Amino acid sequence: MRPGFGGAAIPVGIDVQVESIDSISEVNMDFTMTLYLRHYWKDERLAFPSQNNQSRTFDSRLVKKIWVPDVFFAHSKRSFIHDTTMENIMLRVYPDGNILYSVRVTVTSLCSMDFSSFPLDTQNCSLELESYAYNENDLMLYWKNGNNSLGTDEIVLSQFFIEHFHPSSGLAFYSSTGWYNRLFINFILRRHIFFFMLQTYFPTMLMVVLSWVSFWIDRRAVPARVSLGMTTVLTMSTIITGVSSSMPQVSYVKAVDIYLWTSFLFVFLSVIEYAAVNYCTTLEEMRKMKRGKLPSTFNASQAMAFDGCFHDDEMELTPFPRPAQAPVPESPVAASPQLDPRPSEGTRLRQQRSVRENVDLLVSNSYMIDSYSRLAFPLSYLLFNTIYWSLYS
Repeated sequence: MRPGFGGAAIPVGIDVQVESIDSISEVNMDFTMTLYLRHYWKDERLAFPSQNNQSRTFDSRLVKKIWVPDVFFAHSKRSFIHDTTMENIMLRVYPDGNILYSVRVTVTSLCSMDFSSFPLDTQNCSLELESYAYNENDLMLYWKNGNNSLGTDEIVLSQFFIEHFHPSSGLAFYSSTGWYNRLFINFILRRHIFFFMLQTYFPTMLMVVLSWVSFWIDRRAVPARVSLGMTTVLTMSTIITGVSSSMPQVSYVKAVDIYLWTSFLFVFLSVIEYAAVNYCTTLEEMRKMKRGKLPSTFNASQAMAFDGCFHDDEMELTPFPRPAQAPVPESPVAASPQLDPRPSEGTRLRQQRSVRENVDLLVSNSYMIDSYSRLAFPLSYLLFNTIYWSLYS
């Protein structure tokens, strides 16, 4: 039976020395920690007379014969007490009945992580201690030395920087058994960004910049521009797949997803841009062919071997002679100044002519699309990066 059975709740002080944080898993959303868990309470039944007031130390064999607090880790997945070469348990009894009970344990516990800002995120995890059988009327858990009850060795993690360790306490309610004292070991983790800069962000930036090289390649070099565009698109797909495979399948968008898919959109639009350029170039050359005639020695297969289109600089086009037009006699009705009875139709015709002229200008000068893209794509991507890093960093 617990000390003071039937009376007031027995106070049990707790302090913790964190030895290491062994692993943090984003996929499983948990962490593994090794620590020294120490309990302090008083059991007058174990008091003994002593001439020099010295304590007596015992191992795990005596622990099985006396009452000890039944502290467990809430929300833990796995835990074990180290037993090499013997169980890592120490019991120290003082002459006045005060007891120190220490155990070295490794526990894997749940940590609900939020990846909306991944990999520029900060995670707040906690390890929770609680009595399993004794509620607050029987046992009162508390931090023995207040905020100084939690000690840590120098802990270095590969992907995280530990910003803060601090203890806290609270109450947990269960509908069937009542209220229980609960202690929390809270620690804040900030992720190192340099690894993801090397593995994700820098390669993505390089692929986007590489897709812009096609704007400086001759628009008639179809194999060069198509192969460059497809290579960057496939590389971006590989990067996105690699990042997604190492992350949990969450139902919300992460920060890295926004960056990768926006960069993928820039690469994809560079391919679409060349499709528009090639289409306008083809229309331009077909119009020139209709206004001229092909020489008898022209070889169409040789002209199309380069990019699949006919080119006016590879053939001699002689324009058709235009027939002379007779002067139209001016009618007296047309010569008389009259207002247009339907001004709205005339306005509509001028607007349609203006749009048609703009399209004809773009088709006849398809190289202008590349010229505008050389400036529009880098400025848009620079604006996106400015907004992205200012929001998430």
